[in-house]
Amino acid sequence: MSRMSINEALAVGDGHFRAGRLVEAIAVGQAIRAAFPQESGAYRLLGVVAYAAGDQEKAAAFLGQAIALAPQVASYHANLSNVLVAQRRFAEAEAAARRALALQPDMAEAENDLGIALHGQGRLAEAEAAYRRAVAANAENACALSNLGAVLRDQQRYQESEAALRRAVAIHPQFVDAQINLGTTLQSLARLDEAAAAFRRALAADPRQYRALCNLGGIFQLQDRLADAEECYRQALEINPNDADSYANLSVTLWMEGRLGEATAAFRRAIAIQPNHVNAHVNFGLVLQSQGLLTEARAEFFRALELDPAAASAHSNALFCEQYFPDATPASLAASHADWQRRHAAPLQRHWLPHDNLRDPQRRLRLGFVSGDLCRHPVSNFLVRVFEALDPRQCELHCYSTTLKSDLVSDRLRAVAAGWRDVRGLLDDALARQIRDDRVDILFDLAGHTATNRLLCFARKPAPIQITWIGYEGTTGLAAMDYLLADGFQVPPGEETNYREKVLRLPAGYVCYDPPFDAPPVGPLPAASAGRITFGSFNNPSKITPEVVPLWAEILRRLPEARLLLKYNGLADAPTVERFVRLFAEQGVPAERVEFQGWELYPLALAQYNRVDIALDPFPFSGSLTTCDALWMGVPVITCPGRTFASRHSLGHLSRVGLADLIARDRAHYVELAVALAGDRPRLAELRSTLRQRVAGSTLCDGRRLATDLLALLRSVWGEWVASVSSPLPPAGTAGLGKG
Repeated sequence: MSRMSINEALAVGDGHFRAGRLVEAIAVGQAIRAAFPQESGAYRLLGVVAYAAGDQEKAAAFLGQAIALAPQVASYHANLSNVLVAQRRFAEAEAAARRALALQPDMAEAENDLGIALHGQGRLAEAEAAYRRAVAANAENACALSNLGAVLRDQQRYQESEAALRRAVAIHPQFVDAQINLGTTLQSLARLDEAAAAFRRALAADPRQYRALCNLGGIFQLQDRLADAEECYRQALEINPNDADSYANLSVTLWMEGRLGEATAAFRRAIAIQPNHVNAHVNFGLVLQSQGLLTEARAEFFRALELDPAAASAHSNALFCEQYFPDATPASLAASHADWQRRHAAPLQRHWLPHDNLRDPQRRLRLGFVSGDLCRHPVSNFLVRVFEALDPRQCELHCYSTTLKSDLVSDRLRAVAAGWRDVRGLLDDALARQIRDDRVDILFDLAGHTATNRLLCFARKPAPIQITWIGYEGTTGLAAMDYLLADGFQVPPGEETNYREKVLRLPAGYVCYDPPFDAPPVGPLPAASAGRITFGSFNNPSKITPEVVPLWAEILRRLPEARLLLKYNGLADAPTVERFVRLFAEQGVPAERVEFQGWELYPLALAQYNRVDIALDPFPFSGSLTTCDALWMGVPVITCPGRTFASRHSLGHLSRVGLADLIARDRAHYVELAVALAGDRPRLAELRSTLRQRVAGSTLCDGRRLATDLLALLRSVWGEWVASVSSPLPPAGTAGLGKG
């Protein structure tokens, strides 16, 4: 066979390959190799066909043989780089791409491959430069433009990312990767409907594109269209039954729907497919925690941390989970939170820089609030009245929202904020720079170690004074967090040594309850018509620990006619209910005496308090907003506080509304209080008819009082900071950017 004949045969094989007729292409490659064992083109053809068939190891081997026979052919090195990228061997892929470019400097394909290899190593600026060179070499290179858009998105340059991706899809509208990348960028810009449209275009081009289905499911999740999200993930799994991400995403949706048993099964499947899937372990831990399976949940969080020691969110979840354990103490919590500081925050102290905020102790203060809960959520419930009552002549308020959620409560907060930034897409370093550029004087963390927290931003010390408040159960452990805002109920005198932050105590309570505008009227005492007492707890099942059940069971045994109503998202899930029924049965309480209810819209859930005579507070993690809601609905609450911050929420709320006699000294006293109150129908009726007015008139709802107290404290700490800074004042006009 002549050289021309070999080239013609290779061209035929390439034609089969481009047409998707892989078996025929393989046959051509094998025939050429059999006749001409030294023909490099045969090995190249077999390599690219193996790559298309998904056999990356065989592809790399064939291409390696092609290169050994013809090391001067640039395209062979570029093909090998592509295969190595698919194997996530990014450093080797980079080397192969650079060899291709050394042989053919203007090779757009190799520049694109180099960009992918650098991108995979996290070298974003270098990857961007390589993609731009690929585009310069071929302006119609939709693949390079798509990758450029992706790397710009990873650098949070969303407008530039969108522009590059729109160029890519204009060149090649059926290019699935470009449509998916465009959808992801639009999602980062919170343009969810446009993002969904891009994912749908990807699916129109390739109905079996399971990545587009997964991403579309994520959009539906954000929009609370959970049934649609579930359908997307199930379709993705029909296409690719071994995709761990699809199982993990499905699990989260099932969890949000309260189908905890199914979510557990799906997470186990995800982890079986990909045992090192860090996010699957973290979210599985959250599902287990929501069922009250604390030991198992903690194990999943620490397994995620073993897989990725830098996974600060996994470690935060482990710390939050620890708050539920009955053996947690202020000292043990201080030690475990100090470990988080050592592992994740201490290395960031190199980012600390002097602050040039205008050092005037009397000027108007710029206050910043970082939260993912600036919407209808317990955090904002306790914040909004204070926000609205803060004197705008004394301070201006700037919100940094880390979530897409927005509702009527968000509107109330926005109405009094001088600035509102959507920072969900900003990395911690970029967020810290933004806060510093905004000249925030006092920065509030409203999340602690809960979901959507930005503690690694706070660890960079973007503001002169940083305070944690409302969103967490005590110390963050951060050296960068200067203060913890509390009161004498949450942190009693003598406990200060267990907090890394300096404790600031508000004299009339550290939160302000905003009663729900859509709460139904308080109904008559249920016992009057039922002829028996109904106890209730509408708390997270995470709080109903094996130590709580025996005490509640003892109360029910002491009152043989009484019933218990438990309500929360997930408490209509059959496996979860079966577990709790079993726990109560072990304590001699039959199933018919405990009723379980799942999720309902907030007003409907509040209406269920009209079936409850007395609320039982769990321990050691007490109710907070749940307790306030019960009181607002005329239901007294029995609580048993401990020493931890999490155990003392109801203590503070009850004390502030004049119900200190419902606070137990210990667990035996808790039972006695519940039994005694159940036997005092006149008092229950009196509380039923007066509690709402009592709560409304108490300091628990006095936003103006709390705002005044808060500003006094902030003036004090600001004055201390000004006095402590010995460097000269900055030039006039460099700070104090607020209105008025």
